[in-house]
Amino acid sequence: MKKGLILVTSGYERFVHWLLAISCLLLCYTGLGMMFESLNFFGVIFGGLKGLKIAHNFIGLVFGVALGLAIKMWWKEAGVFVFPEDFEWFKTAGGYLWHVDKVAETGKYNPGQKMFFLTVAAFGLLMFVTGFFMWFQESFPLGNDLLHWLYPLHALGFVVIFAFFFVHLYLGTIGNPGTVQAMISGWVTKAWIRKQHPGWLKEMEREGTLIVYNKEEK
Repeated sequence: MKKGLILVTSGYERFVHWLLAISCLLLCYTGLGMMFESLNFFGVIFGGLKGLKIAHNFIGLVFGVALGLAIKMWWKEAGVFVFPEDFEWFKTAGGYLWHVDKVAETGKYNPGQKMFFLTVAAFGLLMFVTGFFMWFQESFPLGNDLLHWLYPLHALGFVVIFAFFFVHLYLGTIGNPGTVQAMISGWVTKAWIRKQHPGWLKEMEREGTLIVYNKEEK
């Protein structure tokens, strides 16, 4: 590892992130196999459609736990907008949609990341709650009218999160080179954090929480 790298995520943060991401992808994979007959071949891995449904349900429980941990861990920093700083960022779209000479400095998470977090939190909870009642519908007599609403709402949650996943994937890789390292090793270059999160860098320097790798490269 190169000298001068900065630690931006803990092992626990990375664990929760990947637990949430992998369980979400597996839910999309198994859910598509149940929704579309042409994709029923997904069920071969799980021993057929019945096995696919069982796997989907239990992966949903893992997703629910991961989502709860993520909301608890990131809500304070990523779940609340701060004004006027975040408003200034919105006025330039963070420099993502057009060139700007200077992007407004924000804290650890910019407003775009906050919007992504809140979307995943809201629609993830929607999918978990509707999925739970769909699984145990015999134990909760909701009535046919309400029960019929569970399926389109569950599908809506899937569509939104699936779409946001690709946006997140692009911005975390090609769109912002070096970003993915924050969730792989936890270490990023000072040039990256100075460009992406200058306000957070100043905050860590001011509070004495900046952790820099000082060993020589091996």
